[in-house]
Amino acid sequence: MAEKEKEKPAPADKEKPAPEKSASAEKEKGGAAEAAPAAGGGKGPLIIAAAAVVLAPVLSLGVAQFVLLPKLEKKLSAPAAAASSDAGPAVSAEDKKDGKTAAPPTYEFQNVVVNLAGTMGTRYLKTSFIVTGGKDSNLQKIFEDNKAKLTDVTLNVLSSLTLADLEEPGSKNVLREKLVGAYNQALDHKIADQIYFSDFVVQ
Repeated sequence: MAEKEKEKPAPADKEKPAPEKSASAEKEKGGAAEAAPAAGGGKGPLIIAAAAVVLAPVLSLGVAQFVLLPKLEKKLSAPAAAASSDAGPAVSAEDKKDGKTAAPPTYEFQNVVVNLAGTMGTRYLKTSFIVTGGKDSNLQKIFEDNKAKLTDVTLNVLSSLTLADLEEPGSKNVLREKLVGAYNQALDHKIADQIYFSDFVVQ
């Protein structure tokens, strides 16, 4: 009986190393698990860098197309819109037929030649111009009926100019005002509005 009791603890001693093996196995598993994330963590920055390199041109193109180009188009279209608003509303073909956009009446003086004052007949002015009046005025008929009188007025105004007068800045604008004033005074009422020169030669 005593020998049997002594032999019983032996199997227990043989079973003790098993937990040590499981502990070492767990350590090996833990090390493998730690190594796996470490190995995976090394590839992460490379993937991010590659994605950044690929996506950077795409993002810059998107910003240019959807942000910068619309702003640029707005800036370019603004002057065009302002110019169209200054030009006035669009006129249809029907309005033109109805006479709503009819040009103001005009009368043309062609190839008027005068000697300039103070040049002893050595210098002269040759000019052609159009006189315009109000839309409701009958300027053309009035000028044709008073052609001789208004031609004389024109010659008097032009021949009173000197070479120095024509060399001054804005001389044509001054001459326009003189002619318009002279015509309206000769006709006893305002009929002429503006003068447009088509030819202006000093020799």
